Amino acid sequence: MKKFFLFASLTLLTARLLAQDTLSTYHSTPNDKKAAKRQRINNLLRMEEEGDLIFNKQSIFGIKLATDGYGISYEKGKFKTPTRTVLLQFELNEKKSPKDHKVDAAYNGYSFNSVVVGKLNNFYQFKASIGQQHLIGGKGNKNGVAVTVLYTGGLSLGILKPYYVDVQDAQGNSFQSKYPTIIDSGYLELGASGFTVGWNQASVKPGVNAKAAMRFDYGRLNTSVTAIEAGVSAEYYFSPVPMMYLVPYKQFFFNSYVTILFGKRK
Repeated sequence: MKKFFLFASLTLLTARLLAQDTLSTYHSTPNDKKAAKRQRINNLLRMEEEGDLIFNKQSIFGIKLATDGYGISYEKGKFKTPTRTVLLQFELNEKKSPKDHKVDAAYNGYSFNSVVVGKLNNFYQFKASIGQQHLIGGKGNKNGVAVTVLYTGGLSLGILKPYYVDVQDAQGNSFQSKYPTIIDSGYLELGASGFTVGWNQASVKPGVNAKAAMRFDYGRLNTSVTAIEAGVSAEYYFSPVPMMYLVPYKQFFFNSYVTILFGKRK
């Protein structure tokens, strides 16, 4: 009988201890999750302090100034390793000829408007590229600068829009015309007709592009992007691009550029 009571007592005690352990586990699960989350954040902060750019993806906007024009850009980046990111970039640019210079158009001795003498077409460019970004120097601390090198390549779509000028003939009639007709006819230039004129006669120039650059990210936190990118880019179009009168038409364009970047990571 004593053995029976002893066995029953041990059984009840064991069951009670197991119940308390299960209840304790149940109640501690949320705390465990919070602790794991804190640990993960601490690890990311530690890696950030050590200079690593740790993120899942990034979205970046840019404003570019090039030796042959200007433009805007948008970039999506996908984190692969602490030093490598896959990039998908889109750009919209306007390219300028070195001979593209505005001058005042005069009428009755007064400055009336401006015009680019001899300009045949406005040349706009849409680029879609894919490439990679490699980290070569971490921030070291929150106030440091992360240095990356990147390269991309892809397709270009050039758009030529005829450049129209408001002119006046010898009889005093006003209308719109283009170079070289304006020069050959001796019309008086009153000024450029504006951005909206000529789109119904636009033509397309397909091509390819490539670029290489270095990026300096001085953003205080890895969740934001504040950077300067400097590099070179090249485009080749499958047919000549007429931009200026009496200037040889080009198919290959090479430039250097600087872009101011801002965006976020998560």
